[in-house]
Amino acid sequence: MSIWEAIILGVIQGLTEFLPVSSSGHLVLFGQLFGLKEPNLTFDVMVHLGTLIAVITALWNEVALLFAGLQPVGSGPHGEPVKAGRRLIFLLIVGTLPAGIVGFLAQDFIEELFSSVSVVGIALLITGGLLWWAEGRMEGAKTMDKMRPKDALYIGVWQILALVPGISRSGTTISAGLSRKLTREDAAKFSFLLSVPVIAGAVLLQVGDLLNAWNRGTWGPILIGTLAAALSGFAAIRGLINMVKRYSLRVFSYYTWAVGILVLILTHFLH
Repeated sequence: MSIWEAIILGVIQGLTEFLPVSSSGHLVLFGQLFGLKEPNLTFDVMVHLGTLIAVITALWNEVALLFAGLQPVGSGPHGEPVKAGRRLIFLLIVGTLPAGIVGFLAQDFIEELFSSVSVVGIALLITGGLLWWAEGRMEGAKTMDKMRPKDALYIGVWQILALVPGISRSGTTISAGLSRKLTREDAAKFSFLLSVPVIAGAVLLQVGDLLNAWNRGTWGPILIGTLAAALSGFAAIRGLINMVKRYSLRVFSYYTWAVGILVLILTHFLH
């Protein structure tokens, strides 16, 4: 893999991981339509590590609360952040379980979907519809500290849809959060925080591959791609949080509809 391919794939991953346009869908499209080499597992894990760094830095206050929740509960004013952190950790676990279970049980089926550009095109149309529907919901006033486990479970069930390439994880979870009357900002923040356990778990599972890559001395493109994913991911998170507070997400509906239709047309003519 060249440096330029690493940069392109890193930026694609960083932007599309958090913007409601589907990272998996865009990686499939860029790979098959533009002839980019499929990244190896080590590169893929490291690019995801870049997006994890982006979440930690962009949402440091919320991530610090998660770290606080790992401490023993004390008395006095220091005990409240620990309790709040544990509560947020529990909500993230509840929100992560549905997609984790389905992804494990249907792993082979999901992998087959990644080989179909037509699936990506149809799924992008569905993503646009979800975002359009979510914007039609009346804005809620519920913040993350008022969320209940059933809210997290509802959002987590919706996240199952994002196992299909082309259906945006952030798009479905933000839409689900809005439908549970979360504020627009907190629906986006909870969506981004839900990516933390998934990405962190994937990175930890592939530590051996990362060490092998280090021993082979193939870290140049990998580090460049990771940095590109971290910077573009940070920009996407901060930009989307500011956008959802002021503007409509339906602009992403138009984008995913346009790309989805274009993909289906090109797929038809190519075959």
